Amino acid sequence: MPKIEPYCSPNVFDPPAYAQGVRVKQADTILFLSGQVAYDAEGGVMHAGDFKAQARAAYQGLKSLVEHEGGALANLVKVNTYVTDMRYRNDLALVRQEFFPARAPASTLVEVSALAHPDWMVEIEAIAVL
Repeated sequence: MPKIEPYCSPNVFDPPAYAQGVRVKQADTILFLSGQVAYDAEGGVMHAGDFKAQARAAYQGLKSLVEHEGGALANLVKVNTYVTDMRYRNDLALVRQEFFPARAPASTLVEVSALAHPDWMVEIEAIAVL
């Protein structure tokens, strides 16, 4: 069982919503999870125009992938999020709290000009340790 703990240097701002760094010890498996979007069963777009629903679907995809290997969201150590409009930042924070109620892992949020389909508004990738 890996030991996963957030950490931060005293010289770096330590935000309450996510960890600046994550220390991992005694891990056996590392999962590199591709960016998840709001896919339907055929790989098409779900929830067109609904940012929160798309974010939930992306987090649910990560959750399913890590659980398939016997882990949980607590095993995610790094999350990179790509949004097509930074105005969704507050909505993203609300949805992220549903999946990480205490504190999210080390995280990066980037605005991009487009994702693989014009109706996708958010894509989330992650690294997990088991």
